[in-house]
Amino acid sequence: MSEQMRIMRSKELPKERRDRIVARHRSGQGYKRISAVLKVPKSTVASIILKWKKFGTTRTFPRPGRPAKPSNHERRALVREVKKNPKITVAELQRCSREMGESSTKSTITAALHQSGLYGRVARRKPHLNARHMKARIEFPRL
Repeated sequence: MSEQMRIMRSKELPKERRDRIVARHRSGQGYKRISAVLKVPKSTVASIILKWKKFGTTRTFPRPGRPAKPSNHERRALVREVKKNPKITVAELQRCSREMGESSTKSTITAALHQSGLYGRVARRKPHLNARHMKARIEFPRL
């Protein structure tokens, strides 16, 4: 398997590339030849051609499944609020989301923030050192 074929494992092919595969198939080329010329796995070529035969198009159809509860717009707004005020509570964020028109539970808001890389962590407490403390810490090992 070539390097390019290994990279493409889970990527969706662009529409132009899928159309090129179908055009080559219509001109009489076989799966193996198309696969070699366009550097696409044979199974991908086969699935694109089968889809074209069944539906008459190579465009991607909407995926099944329930849409995400906090829309991208709402999630970005929540992240913006948290970045503006890091000490805001989830209950306050819930109130904000209700005001925006989309009510969500606390766990949904927390999950959306986690998805954006924000977690509720408490900063480590560090001793407040003044000049006298720093001098004493330096002198301590010398004793």
